[in-house]
Amino acid sequence: MIKLSHIPSLLVGMRFTIAPLLVFDALDHQTSYWFIVGYVIAVLSDIFDGIIARRLKVSTTQLRQTDSWADICLYLCVAISIWLVYPQVIINFRLPLLSAIAIQLILFAISLIKFQKFPSFHTYTAKAWGLTLLIATLGLFGFSYANTLWLPIIFCWINSLEEIAMTLLLPIWQCDVLSIFHAVELRKALMLETTIK
Repeated sequence: MIKLSHIPSLLVGMRFTIAPLLVFDALDHQTSYWFIVGYVIAVLSDIFDGIIARRLKVSTTQLRQTDSWADICLYLCVAISIWLVYPQVIINFRLPLLSAIAIQLILFAISLIKFQKFPSFHTYTAKAWGLTLLIATLGLFGFSYANTLWLPIIFCWINSLEEIAMTLLLPIWQCDVLSIFHAVELRKALMLETTIK
């Protein structure tokens, strides 16, 4: 019998499982109805794993980091699927997409240099970015409409710049810091704690 406390981990695991199945569906250079179904289920698992983990008070650092890796795995597989089914879209958007990849790599590099860990903030802008990725993916695979790709590219930049600032601001690695404003308050609290000690 599945324990309630295991549900968030199972939802994260579900995302790791669904991600390669999306690529498998796209191998013949087209996708079926199940691609959209699987993708939406994966996105819903991303939304509810954190909510359920917080409600059950099992939201550990390890779970949140694994959640971030599941997101990376999912969207990497979506990107591969786009290349397989809509290669011209990748070519047409190559410069903005490369710029989005570059700013993400800069964020990862700064976090690794400073904390020896990848960032795992789960900010409001990251949630907005995830929503725009949902819109763009459904637009492309559901309606063959590519212009909505501009939305996640723009929000990738917004989120990455915010998280770069947060990484530079915070003295120690933290997860689940919702915004730059929360990071400022957290920094004040951490500095005060250090002063008292």
